[in-house]
This record gives sequence, structure tokens and C-alpha cells, in this order.
Amino acid sequence: QVQLVESGGGLVQPGESLRLSCAASGFTFSSYAMNWYRRAPEKARELVAAITSNGRDAIYADSVKGRYTVHRDNAKNTLSLQMNNLQPEDTAVYYCNAPSLVVNGTRGVWGQGTQVTVSS
Repeated sequence: QVQLVESGGGLVQPGESLRLSCAASGFTFSSYAMNWYRRAPEKARELVAAITSNGRDAIYADSVKGRYTVHRDNAKNTLSLQMNNLQPEDTAVYYCNAPSLVVNGTRGVWGQGTQVTVSS
């Protein structure tokens, strides 16, 4: 079945780095643009980064521009998010998302999320 499984979250100190991964299965990964979202406590969900199906183009939220890099490996069906110089305000649950993938009549598929906590 269609699955997106995130990993790589954890607790880090300000200024440190993390790399999140999202393993995709059950669909033709290379045909779909992918997103990374995050949701911080008591805040709205935020689109962090988006990447085209071929990986050639990406966009970022202003809040992470210059610190985060999204990448995909279509041969390995994997999406990643390299996060550098993390700050406490980056604390959130991070989700990968296939926005245009339709499953059982519902558009958009989400992973279960991975927690990132930045604290000293």
C-alpha cells in the first residue's frame, strides 16, 4: 500500500544539524512532487520545502531559507531534508507529503511525522 515513513528526528541543541528522511512506497515516487511540512505546538501547519518530481527545482519557506535543503533520490524512493543551524523555533513535528497523489479518492498522502526538538 501507499506509505510515507519519516525518520531522523530527535533532540538537538541550537546551532546543530539534523537530516530527516522520508521513505516512499506503493506508488511511482518519481512522478510526484513532494513537500515537507511542519507543525509546531499551537501553531498552524507550515510548508517548509517543496521539490519537483525530478528534483531540479525546490522552494523554501522564508523562515528556513539558507538553512534547510530538500533533496530526493528517485532511484531509492527517498525524500530528505537537511536542516542546519537549528533554532528553538524550528521545534515541530515534521511531515512529508505527496500533495497530488490520490488514494481511495482522497488527494494528498501524509507520513506519520517525526519530532524535532531544538533546546539547550
